[in-house]
Amino acid sequence: MISSLSNLALVGLSFGGAIGLMFLMLACSLPNYNSYWPLFVLIFYVLSPLPHCIARRCTEETDTASSACREFTLFLTTGTVLSGFGLPLILARAEVIKWGACGLVLTGNAVIFITIFAFFLIFGRSDDFGWQPW
Repeated sequence: MISSLSNLALVGLSFGGAIGLMFLMLACSLPNYNSYWPLFVLIFYVLSPLPHCIARRCTEETDTASSACREFTLFLTTGTVLSGFGLPLILARAEVIKWGACGLVLTGNAVIFITIFAFFLIFGRSDDFGWQPW
């Protein structure tokens, strides 16, 4: 039963990631927009889970109180996510990309970052249901 729930969650997360990337690719490749500058938000997709993964290896989750490392991790993750949303806005304001492409990138960002957050909610626990055995 747990295995089928895990597989279902994994399929749902991959579907969410595919939908988010589809919005990003549409913002780049539609003939009206035809600019590949929005692909730079892929850097923020890669960087956003890294502080959490590094801090998780350094600290233990046994303490219920908030630690400085955990707070700093949340700060770095929040800064990365906000930068992912800010870059398309700055590019659109500077007229490097069009506002329609900016809207598609922001929609894709929302879907991708929610998918990353859902991955850590579903598979981030340290029990046998997690992703560590993979």
